Amino acid sequence: MSHALILLAHGSRDPRWQAPFATLAETLAQRLSTPLRLAYMELCEPSLEASVAELAANGITRIDILPLFFAAGRHLREDVPGQVESLEARHPELRLSLLAPVGEHPAFVEALTTIIHERARSS
Repeated sequence: MSHALILLAHGSRDPRWQAPFATLAETLAQRLSTPLRLAYMELCEPSLEASVAELAANGITRIDILPLFFAAGRHLREDVPGQVESLEARHPELRLSLLAPVGEHPAFVEALTTIIHERARSS
């Protein structure tokens, strides 16, 4: 079974907003052996749908989707699961898993706490 990872960001029409996500994906792609794609939920490309279709066309059979969100709000409770459900219907050969958002990981909370603490001390 071939496995891939999609980093899912919200999306914005502003290229300056998109830049840190592209940098993160490029950095991770160099470190991982797993195929990695960056996709957006809305407002810019590549979309989640396009990324899943491309990976499926390349023989991937299992895709984990990691939301680059701080928390699971309406988008992650309703919109994205709806997108994943539609993708599963369109690609029955795929096993798609929607992971918890990065903001729920203890290491993320610790890293963010460290950054905020350092910034507060320097101001």
